[in-house]
Amino acid sequence: MIEALPKKLKDEDLVEKLSSYPPFSESERKLSAFERIEYLTRIDELRQPLPVYLECFRAIEIAIKKGYSSKNPLSPTTMNYLHYPVDQRSKVAPRTGYFKSNGSGITLLGESGVGKSCMLEQILNCFPEVIEHRKYQGEPLYIKQVVWAKVDCPENSSIRALCLKILLEIDRKLGGEETKPEKMSDLLVKQIEAKIKSSFLGVIIIDEMQHLNLAKAGGEDKFLGFLHNLMNELGVPILLCANPPFDKLLGKTLKTARRAESQASFTMDLMKNDEEWSMFVEELWVLQWTKEKTPLTKSLSDKLYDLSIGNMDLAVRIYRESQRLVIGSDNESITEYVLEYAAKKAINFSKKSVDEARINRLEKFRRIRREKSNNRSKVETSEISFKSIDTSTSEVMIIPGDLNRPQHHEFHQKLSYLQSIGDLNELIKDPDLIRRASIAENPEAELKKMGVLFKNPIKHLSSK
Repeated sequence: MIEALPKKLKDEDLVEKLSSYPPFSESERKLSAFERIEYLTRIDELRQPLPVYLECFRAIEIAIKKGYSSKNPLSPTTMNYLHYPVDQRSKVAPRTGYFKSNGSGITLLGESGVGKSCMLEQILNCFPEVIEHRKYQGEPLYIKQVVWAKVDCPENSSIRALCLKILLEIDRKLGGEETKPEKMSDLLVKQIEAKIKSSFLGVIIIDEMQHLNLAKAGGEDKFLGFLHNLMNELGVPILLCANPPFDKLLGKTLKTARRAESQASFTMDLMKNDEEWSMFVEELWVLQWTKEKTPLTKSLSDKLYDLSIGNMDLAVRIYRESQRLVIGSDNESITEYVLEYAAKKAINFSKKSVDEARINRLEKFRRIRREKSNNRSKVETSEISFKSIDTSTSEVMIIPGDLNRPQHHEFHQKLSYLQSIGDLNELIKDPDLIRRASIAENPEAELKKMGVLFKNPIKHLSSK
């Protein structure tokens, strides 16, 4: 089983294996706006591996090999394991002894959007789903080895619903007819155990564990006992992937926490504005289908970080939307204002969560400042970088316009002309106008008299 797995990769080769860089060509910038907008879907395929990718891959790789180390298909121990349930095995032990589990637990926790599922997708793609054995060392050996199975915990689910998903997923990988599930829950669990054994399942990944309904699952003890049985009795490594507050359930007792993280545990947080963020944004910024490329600057990187709060998924959506907004316009450059306006459209339904995360970060920043200043009673909020937050209303103050672009189409040609003039002094007919108005008895009336102040300037000037 272990020999059939892919050859162990060095870290530098593994980084390449875990990466996904969508194709991009400079010639694509010359295509029509309609075509270029469609290319924006490629941005979603970007996978920039972070250090945690390698750590999690190694943990899964070791867990699979460790689990298989006690399941030699040519051993009498394994034959006994396959044919007898643990609680019904024969009283006479095989000459090689009873089966001893090497199953272990891995836990992956993190807020929604930090990249947990994408990371697991990249890692699992490094392993084959099913390996079909025909012979071993010249001798016939007909076995199907399911290396991994990944299921999502159904919304508001029960242990039965979870079992049905596991059964369906293993059947899908093995091919052939689907197994008819038992109606009684206890018999269904036995059925799942038999299927897991016969398929030589290497590891099972259960994603979205925060959806599990403990009331339907029969309480915490029954649920945790089910997972314990898979690891300790069947010897199958389990990776639990979830958002908080699932960690509170696991941490209630030392026994539970120890089993869930017996192999490893990982917590994926929102990215910090550091080298990892810079590495991610640099790869993201390459995927730009505007007519002319907007260079990545520190201010643009910081703005995207501020708007996405370090959430990779939100950053990708904002960047994609910013290009969609400007492609086909007279000015296809990406500015801070474009990113801010794109955020308003791209993460509209996530806005409340983003605001809360920003405010929490702001409060944390204030707390640190207070601790450092000791005697200071108030933190100067003007020094805080989160200027787009109005803490009195918890609303993000969005600036919908970009000051680098004409805000009124009726002035487009005139403003473009002014921008192209090298010396504006030659166009100023009366350079002393404002000074004279400032010393007049009624400056407003004086400016109206001079013909430079109007009640409706748009109507007046656009008609000329």
